[in-house]
Amino acid sequence: MNIPNRLCWVAFWICALAVFGARGDVRPNIIFLMADDLGFGDVGFNGNSLIKTPNLDRMAADGIRFTRFYSVGPVCSPTRACVQTGRHCMRFGMINVNVGKLPAGEITIAKICKSMGYTTGHFGKWHLGTMTRDADRSQVRGARAAEGYSPPWERGYDTTFTTETNIATWDPLDYTDLRIPKHSCRFWSNGEEVKGDWKGSSEKIIMDRAISFAKDAVADGKPFMATVWFYGPHSPVRAGKKLRDLYPDQPLGRQHYLGAITAIDRQVGRLRAELDKLGTADNTLIFFCSDNGPEGTGTPEPDYNPYGGAYYGSAGNFRGRKRYLYNGGVCVPAVAIWPDVIEPGRTVDTAACTLDYLPTVAALLGYSMPDSRPIDGTSILALLRGGPFKRTKPIPFASKLRKDSPDATWIDGDYKFCTNLTHAGADALYHLHDDPGEKSNILSRHPDLAGRMKKQLLDWIESARHSYEHGDYPGYERQGSFINSGRNTK
Repeated sequence: MNIPNRLCWVAFWICALAVFGARGDVRPNIIFLMADDLGFGDVGFNGNSLIKTPNLDRMAADGIRFTRFYSVGPVCSPTRACVQTGRHCMRFGMINVNVGKLPAGEITIAKICKSMGYTTGHFGKWHLGTMTRDADRSQVRGARAAEGYSPPWERGYDTTFTTETNIATWDPLDYTDLRIPKHSCRFWSNGEEVKGDWKGSSEKIIMDRAISFAKDAVADGKPFMATVWFYGPHSPVRAGKKLRDLYPDQPLGRQHYLGAITAIDRQVGRLRAELDKLGTADNTLIFFCSDNGPEGTGTPEPDYNPYGGAYYGSAGNFRGRKRYLYNGGVCVPAVAIWPDVIEPGRTVDTAACTLDYLPTVAALLGYSMPDSRPIDGTSILALLRGGPFKRTKPIPFASKLRKDSPDATWIDGDYKFCTNLTHAGADALYHLHDDPGEKSNILSRHPDLAGRMKKQLLDWIESARHSYEHGDYPGYERQGSFINSGRNTK
């Protein structure tokens, strides 16, 4: 190339970079933070004046606070499968915890980001399959160790530091008061067990690795995507003495519970501070949510133990808790920040959910799905950017965990339709803006609307059934189970 031509190319790229920089088209880093069993009412930004969550509260003030963000799954694994795929977990048989695994043929957020030049990392709880086929080293034990093998390093993640399921939120190697073997602590990194003298906050243990990953990515000049899935406040719930001492007037069990949440909050603040030091905070999109509502009845045992301590969680003014399809089980605390793009201090009451993560990432990165498999979420990129946004896809829910909860529900705009597919119970229609506690069934006032929503829900169930029974891509292997749609499928 001669000198004039070379100068022309240099000038071209200088202009191009200037244009891209002016438009803010530098690819953002993306981080998905998720707490476990954190109720809607368990954070300061949703009105809890007792809990100390200053970093999460600041995050909400610096970005968007969602008042109607849905986990979709009323328990752990189903929600995590929705996060990873943008598809309802029932399409591939993961309708419950410890049933099935994340199939290799699913397109995950990690696979998408990796294909677009990102380095990817997962840190913390996985609960979408086992890390080893060795039953003696798997947290789930028995034959399911081999059957459930589906580690994050085989689902699109470059760097991992993870456990198969939950561990104690403090001193995870201390088993003196743990009665469930699956809560033994085994960390894995890219196929190898990582042994260490793990003490203190389990949230700090995983955040140490997540921050190291971010530093390496920045040093290498690569955009990164990370999922950081915390352990608290899921049982076994423990908090160190300094965390408990923040709540001196509370019963010991509540001290542990609140302290476990504050431990998460501190690691969120630490992450944001490190991103600021790295000079990448402004161009990092961070989502935070919980995987479902709070555990148990809400009536803790009088004496503290690391399992009953989880019952202190709050669903706010919502009906139901974990395992329910009422708001208390699936409407969770959620925020999003992206300083370069998101106007701070926004409160959004438009319905959004974990199914939207993958379509949003795809839209942000310009990724096109390679086939026509059904995607149940929708991109909320326009909402994040503050532009006009109207949800085009209702949000589906299905579960068979509780007979005092609907089997399936359908949220479209401000309305939520509930039905029972396998047991007796009247259908219901709620207006979620006027009645977020789902106390007033208004179906008799809107029978036509309820009828339309019921048909849409049942049609969607049949679409999900087709996915489950026949698969949406080559090599699909049926696993797990599907909801019994019983009498209402016709």
